[in-house]
Parts: sequence; structure tokens; C-alpha cells
Amino acid sequence: MFVKRLLSGIVLLGIAVLVIVFGGVSLAGILLLLSLTAFYELGKALGIKKKGENNALMYLGFAGIVIYYVVLLFTEDTFLLGMIATFMVIAYLCLYVFTFPKYKVEDIMSAIFSFAYAPVMLAFVYLTRNLQDGHLIAWMIIISSWGYDTCAYCVGMITGKTIGNHKFLPKLSPKKSIEGVVGGVIGAGIIAYVFGNFFMPDVKWFLCAMGAIGGIIAQVGDLAASAIKRNKDIKDYGRCIPGHGGVMDRFDSMIFTAPITYFLAVLWIVAGR
Repeated sequence: MFVKRLLSGIVLLGIAVLVIVFGGVSLAGILLLLSLTAFYELGKALGIKKKGENNALMYLGFAGIVIYYVVLLFTEDTFLLGMIATFMVIAYLCLYVFTFPKYKVEDIMSAIFSFAYAPVMLAFVYLTRNLQDGHLIAWMIIISSWGYDTCAYCVGMITGKTIGNHKFLPKLSPKKSIEGVVGGVIGAGIIAYVFGNFFMPDVKWFLCAMGAIGGIIAQVGDLAASAIKRNKDIKDYGRCIPGHGGVMDRFDSMIFTAPITYFLAVLWIVAGR
């Protein structure tokens, strides 16, 4: 299992490096694929996608995601993106009304939530990449998510064998420790600082703060995805990534760090750096 997880992680990191470097169609295409898969996984977890049943809620979601990413690729117009997201809410409610009582209100809310959760939030990776200096700033998304995960795991393992660990939200995630969380946040900040020292020395302390803040948000993203799994009594969202599970299992933290990184970067640019 560890070998599978390690190899999958190396492959994912390699793909991430390539798509962030090249951006454009390659990045949008990967994000579209991840979004469609994540929406499907959430649909199954939340009971929207029922086995052997043709479900208009899922088809509508897939169509909306494709349209959203086509607009993202060709215009990056946040007004149009917001309009599409709003129309998706209206479309789901129209489906609810005109097919009543086929779907329950919980199904509609779950479908809207699934659309906003992964597809919309993952799109901020692309928006961040296309900002001023975005080819560098986009790395903060990976550093604050995967960097946090790695540091938290290592610190938690080390402290567990030396000084002991104090549980962090044991009812939700029994294996996570306060020491690991703190170590992950500090580690993400340090990695971001080192990255900034090499590539953006003038703003290395801002990147350090961005990495640490992103690390905090990454933990929330991880726990949010875990909470859904516990509520629905499932172990993994899927099996498409060997050793990791599904897209929602591996990219849960990145889904949260992407919009936070984008907003921090925009505020930084607006403030005149």
C-alpha cells in the first residue's frame, strides 16, 4: 500500500509540474477531468448517483461543468463564471419543480453542493495560474496542500514516537494530532519561504504567510471531506488513484487551498505588492 501510494504521489506531482508550467489547455483539461470525477464521486457518496438509474441530476451537473470550464478556458471572465454557477442553481431548482416529486429537496441541495464544492473551487487553480506571476504563485496551492500533508505526517510520526501525540478532533479524524497539524502549518510556511527565496525573493515573507495560511485551510479541506465520508459511512470516495482512493481523497485539501491562494494573490496585486 505504501509503495502504491508513493508511486501514485510521484506521478501526480509530475503531472502537476507539467500542467502548471505549461498552463493553458493542458491545465484546464486536467482540471476538467478532475472536476467531472470529483462530482461523480460526491454524487455517489451523497446518494445522488443511484446504481442502475438514469439520473438527470448527474447529467445536468456534467453538462454544467463542461460549460463552466469551456468559458474558463476561453474568457476567464469571472462575471460569466458566476452567471453559469447561478444558472446551475436555477436549473437544478427548475428540474426539481417540473419533475416533482421525483427528487427530494436533499437530492437537489446535494447536487448544487457537489457542483460548487469541487468543480467551481478547483477552477481557481487555473485562475491563479493566469494571474500576474501566476506561473510561480500557483505553486503555493501545491505547497500549502501537499506540502502541508507531508510535513504534518512526518511531524506526527516523529512526535508520536518521542514525546507522544495529543489528538486533534478525535471523533472526526482519530489519527491526526495537534503536533502534526502545527508541524504541517509551519512546514508549509517554511517550504513556501524557501521557494520564494529562490524564485520571488522580494516577497518571500508574503509567500511564507500564504503557505502557512494555506496549510490551515488545507487541514479544513481534508477534514471536511473526511466528515462527509464519516456521515455516509464510506472508506474512500473512489479507486481511480492507487493507494489514495478517489480524486476527492487526494485533492480534498487542494480544493480549499486553490481559492484561498487566488484571493490572497489578488489582494496582494491590488495592494500594489
